[in-house]
Amino acid sequence: MSRLPLVDGVLTYIKEKNVSFCTPGHKGGLGFLKTRQGRELYENFIKGDITEVDGLDNLHNAEGIIKESQKLLSNYYGSIKSYFLVNGSTSGNLAMIFSSFNEGDKIIVERNCHRSIFNAIIMRKLRPVYIKNKIHSKYDAPFPLDKEHFLYLMNENKDVKGIVVTYPSYYGICFDLPYVIKVAKKYNIKVLVDAAHGAHFGACKLLPKNPLTMGANMVVMSSHKTLPSLTQTAFLHVGQGIDISKVDFYVSAFLSTSPSYMLLCSMDYARYYIQEYGEVDYGELIKLCLLYRDKINGLGKFYILGQQDLCDATSNYPEEDISYTMDLTRYILNVPKGYSGHKLLEYLRENKIQAEMSDSRNVILIFSPFNEREDFHKLYIALKNCDMSVLKDVYVNLIDYGMPISVMFPYEVMGREKTILELKNAKNKISAVAIVPYPPGIPIVMPGERLSKETIDVIEYYLECDVTVLGINGGKVATVEK
Repeated sequence: MSRLPLVDGVLTYIKEKNVSFCTPGHKGGLGFLKTRQGRELYENFIKGDITEVDGLDNLHNAEGIIKESQKLLSNYYGSIKSYFLVNGSTSGNLAMIFSSFNEGDKIIVERNCHRSIFNAIIMRKLRPVYIKNKIHSKYDAPFPLDKEHFLYLMNENKDVKGIVVTYPSYYGICFDLPYVIKVAKKYNIKVLVDAAHGAHFGACKLLPKNPLTMGANMVVMSSHKTLPSLTQTAFLHVGQGIDISKVDFYVSAFLSTSPSYMLLCSMDYARYYIQEYGEVDYGELIKLCLLYRDKINGLGKFYILGQQDLCDATSNYPEEDISYTMDLTRYILNVPKGYSGHKLLEYLRENKIQAEMSDSRNVILIFSPFNEREDFHKLYIALKNCDMSVLKDVYVNLIDYGMPISVMFPYEVMGREKTILELKNAKNKISAVAIVPYPPGIPIVMPGERLSKETIDVIEYYLECDVTVLGINGGKVATVEK
């Protein structure tokens, strides 16, 4: 047994020299080595692990170089004020929700939001109303919010104080955010955007726009996911209609009082890089992505989704009514029905290609300007040589189910005594947990919702198909009484 299991594990992975088609965006440090300024920072990272000594600054009371750097960040993204987050987008989502809403407020929230959003809803004691998410039946891929359901909820809940959405999704798919903001402004409610995967948006014309330019009130971005910034770093941007003094307090409350200057410097560099080089470099990256998308699709074995596939998914709506767009710097690599996205992920890993994630029929690959043509060629060759028989698996149909009835708010569940029941015996009981099949990663049940027969049938179907279902342990579920 190793006496340094964590150190040895990381060093072993580094020595494998895998092609990085996953986060973080600096791709093993290449993003820093791209420029003279980045190289100097890269060579001095450990020496830069210092505290708030004379000549530097204090993140919680920035008056010097941190203040200046955050001002540059704000100017680039077009915010009233922007913050460096050393506790990731999770802390940004918490600060965003706490500074925008008061206890007891009702909000509309996407069903597939990040868990930090749901945690913030519980901690702030909010009353959530959930928007359905769509599933693309042809590719078994989850899509962003159902616009028709969003409009229904807005008309039925005139007392909501805001809406929380994810833009883009983990799959790089963006819904019609300008339309959602337009409707929200009509009702005078706030729009908060978890743009964890969109820190590069707006860098060039071929990318989706930065949500702040569309009128979002607050936006969180994980700089480390797509930019040359260290893991655990993120930005929080404040737009119109937000009390800055509240944001100052909650940002400070949810951040470490010992912020790493290594993290802070990497965020400063990430902003510098995208501002100085983003337009050209992202344009060149997208050319590579489109070139190899066509080459891989030409193999006739796999399919990488494109913009037309998003249009096909919304063909029931008039074109002017709804639209999805796509981040062209990532692939949704789809396998035919009867084959496994999870097994494809494993196959790529065996060929020293590290993808971001997989579901039953898709593998997600995330690129940055630091992925070279040779990286894409390795992916193409690996897919060309793939023996499809090793990817065969039982097909699991993703069910587009109705959302259950909410009986209690999530925060009300927290203090109640839990009763563990066999799932089959939990009909009409109130769930104490979120029940989430993966894929597609969208909760079937949230805490405080009633377990109907239809809901239990859907859960049991996924369990019978050997799908991982979070919240179900040994066929049992935690419930509460009202």
